[in-house]
Amino acid sequence: MSTQIHPSAILDSSIDLGVEVRIGPYAIIEAGCVIEDYCQIAAHAVICKGTLMGPHNQVGYGAIIGADPQDYGYRGGRSWVEIGSGNKIREYVTIHRASTEGTATSIGNDNFLMGGVHVGHDAEIGNHAILANNTLLSGYVEVGDGAFLGGATIVHQYTRIGRLAITRGGTRLGKDVPPYFMATDTNEVSGINRIGLRRAGFSHETRRAIQAAYEMLYRSELNVTQALEELGRKFHLAEIAHLIGFIRASKRGICRGNRAPKMEEEE
Repeated sequence: MSTQIHPSAILDSSIDLGVEVRIGPYAIIEAGCVIEDYCQIAAHAVICKGTLMGPHNQVGYGAIIGADPQDYGYRGGRSWVEIGSGNKIREYVTIHRASTEGTATSIGNDNFLMGGVHVGHDAEIGNHAILANNTLLSGYVEVGDGAFLGGATIVHQYTRIGRLAITRGGTRLGKDVPPYFMATDTNEVSGINRIGLRRAGFSHETRRAIQAAYEMLYRSELNVTQALEELGRKFHLAEIAHLIGFIRASKRGICRGNRAPKMEEEE
């Protein structure tokens, strides 16, 4: 098919438009945007100035991408939103551009942002993440590859969600969620993301090691520093090294463990 632009859509003459792009009724694309091949922009969506969008992205009805950051410190400097390829950005999603001159809010590849999701300024989302309806990310939040955020998850600024972590719907986070773990309630983790790890192809040995790491961090008598040292001695797996590095790099601290009884063995 050829590029299809509805007559009611408003496109600035300076935009860089790829091939076979579809733009629906009353959509607006402002100056300086790049919309690469095979993207679909639904009716009433607004793509604000300076947004850079790779190929094969879908933008839903009424979504707003690249609007000014909600940051009192923002003084109008040049910043933007960078979006990779293959993302599904559904109805009424809002993604704000960065608040610092010369920086970007970043969305990777093959992510699924469901209806009503908000991505605040300077946030970074990796690849293959899923953000369910009405998830809210404040400024500078980081979401790792393959993470799954349940509906109405609320994330405080500067908080990090690790690779293949998962949150239950309605979770409230102001502490980092380590990779591979499940977050619940307010700043708690309650186990590992078993189903997600299986789907990602993690071996039985690796899943057991991640479960053992969880137990050592949250069910042993060791403090976090001691637990990380012991994990480094006991396991020589890339996934455990990644977990250790994530926790050591935390500035806000990691979620606490809940008071549930000891987990069952990984099958």
